Amino acid sequence: MKAKNLVKLSFYSRSVNEGFARGALAAFLAQADPTVPELADVKTAVSEAVTNCIVHAYPGGVGLVHMSVALYEGGKIKITITDKGVGIADVEKAMQPMFTTGNPEERAGLGFAVMQSFMDKVKVASKPGQGTRVVMTKTLAGRG
Repeated sequence: MKAKNLVKLSFYSRSVNEGFARGALAAFLAQADPTVPELADVKTAVSEAVTNCIVHAYPGGVGLVHMSVALYEGGKIKITITDKGVGIADVEKAMQPMFTTGNPEERAGLGFAVMQSFMDKVKVASKPGQGTRVVMTKTLAGRG
């Protein structure tokens, strides 16, 4: 299926860019005329994916985060967040609620669970030392 519109962005894994990613996503999705709750759900899922890159992908440093958003007929959206960071050794384990590689006093380990609760589908592919790709899809009922 060919996208009717597509945007690709790259930005550094700095915490300030989590808000930028959410704002850019909202501006792009405005053309689909989503409902306010739909937009909030998608922005939350993207926030979690980008935050995972910021916190986990480049420990002790900064690297690039890539975000693409594709809009298809019928309100279907596909969002891909990619990094070239440290990767995830065990994706299945990482997707379990409460699992974190960060400080458990600072991190709840709910990022993937949150993404899954707000999107129709979440697929994660990762290789240690090569990075991670999160692909999320959702069909917006919206008005457009």
